[in-house]
Parts: sequence; C-alpha cells; structure tokens
Amino acid sequence: MEHEIYKTFSDYLKDRYGEKVYKLPVALPVTCPNRIGACGNGGAGCTFCGSIGAGYENLPADMTITAQLAANKAHIIPKYKAKKFIPYFQNFSNTYAPLEKLRGWVQEAGAGEDIVAIYIATRPDCVSDEYLAMLREEADKLGIDICVELGLQSVNYRSLQKINRGHTLGEFIDATLRIKAHGLQTCTHLILNLPWDDMTDVVEDAKILSALGVDQVKLHALYIVKGTEMARQYEAGELTLVSREEYEARVITFLEHLSPDIVLQRIIGRAPETNTLFSNWHTGWWKIRDNITHTMAANGQYQGRLCRYLNGPAVRKFLSV
Repeated sequence: MEHEIYKTFSDYLKDRYGEKVYKLPVALPVTCPNRIGACGNGGAGCTFCGSIGAGYENLPADMTITAQLAANKAHIIPKYKAKKFIPYFQNFSNTYAPLEKLRGWVQEAGAGEDIVAIYIATRPDCVSDEYLAMLREEADKLGIDICVELGLQSVNYRSLQKINRGHTLGEFIDATLRIKAHGLQTCTHLILNLPWDDMTDVVEDAKILSALGVDQVKLHALYIVKGTEMARQYEAGELTLVSREEYEARVITFLEHLSPDIVLQRIIGRAPETNTLFSNWHTGWWKIRDNITHTMAANGQYQGRLCRYLNGPAVRKFLSV
C-alpha cells in the first residue's frame, strides 16, 4: 500500500476549496504582550524575535487591510491566475487587541467574495472563550473558515524558559482545547532545532499535537535575527546550532510520529539574509524541503508511520481476541 509522504497544505487547500488558494500576509497595528512586560518577565520578548516580528513580507501596518489585500492581489493574480485567498494576520500577537477592534478587522478582511478563510497568528495566552465566540460568530456570518495559529515552538518547558517565551505548555494545551471547542481550526508553530532540544523532544512535539488533534502544523528551522538576544548569544558562542543533516533527521522523525490527519503548512521557514546572522545553513529552503521528501520516499518513511501511541495501545491485544 502506497502512503502519502506527508499531508501538504497545497493539497489540503485544493481539496477543501476546489482550486488553488493563496495566503496573503496582513499586518495589523498590534504588539505582543511578551514585548511590553505583560507576561511577567520584563518585556524583553522572545530571545529569537526581531523588531518586526514575523512580518518580513508584510506591507506597513498603517495601511488598511483592504489596501494591503488589494496590493497583494495585484501581484499574485497576474502571476498565478489566483481566484481565492486567505488573509493571514501575521505580525506579532494578532488577538492582543480589544475584542471589538479585532471583530472589525475580521469583518474587513473577510468581506470579499474571493475570501475563503482567515488565518490569525497569536500566542496561547492571548486566546479566550469570549474572543473565540466572536470569531465563531463572524466565521458563520461571513461563510468562511477561521484558523488560529498558535506559536508554541517546543513542548519542552525548560526550552520555553530559555527563549523567554512567557508561557508554558499548559497555556498552549488550554488554548488549543478552547479553539477546538468553538469549532475553529488550529495550527501550531514549532522550531524543531532549538539548541536545548533533542530528538526526544521532537517525538514529544509530535505526540502532543497528535493527542490534541490540531488541524495543521508549521515547522521552522531556527534562524538568528540580527539585534536579538539570541544573536548576542550566538556571537558570544553561548549556543550551538545543529547541522542541516540533523534538522532534516528531526523533521523526518517528527513526521513519522505525527498523526497522518494533520496538515503540514510547511516543513521549513525562511528569512532574508539581510536580517539574519544565520538562516537555513545558507541553503535554499526548497533544497532542504526536497531533500527531506526524497529521503523519506527512498526509505519508505511517511507521516504517521510511527503514530501508534494513541487510544490505549497496551490493551489492543485484548480487543482483537
């Protein structure tokens, strides 16, 4: 029996919406509670996070959402003949705003007939039932999907402390369960090569996400952004990054332990070289992706092959008698 190497985001979008769908980045005028001292750790923010957060491809946040989407569509439509889109609230913690202001942003982003979903990146401690109920209400009114993307980075609470994350695994579990209870989609962001994590943590990453039943996952390879605390640590020799080969091995191990139902938005990220001291071993991200895929195909490896730990495996022998 042939197995899908891993469940790709592009295939998922085609299956769900009937054709190619393009994700368009949107910058909102928001910040992050971890950057302003609201998480009880001095306001330094995550050690890896640069001054613009994750929005390297974003237009200015002082542009309206409508204007940002129009500008992005003007580039995408002629090039790819695109007809359907997903606005992606990308920079910083996009639910860290007054509830009614967030509602207005969602309504503006979801107003077009060519919009099939809105994806909202945020932190686990910026998720509450009141906000989720509003998102559910707006998703129903607009006739679209809403997916909440949660930054986790690692299930290892010691690693989360090292990167000054400002929350633990507990908050992530709570947020994920609440999102699912409101019938919204979930996506989890992970960095599989944090210097303090090993292959045991990678396996546990996959197990936690599978047990929670998250819908999607987005993998990043750690990059070192100039001007960050992690950049200082890197230049001072206080942390060591794993090799490209080790990262690829970690991704493969993660995928093999991950539930086959979870969609992979991506298996490696990217960042401009001008903004970083280190990014993807100075190799094209697509080369790393392709090598992972080819290695798995050659070795008969696939997503979910080792996902045998759910639903009481120790007692299955009694049920087969």
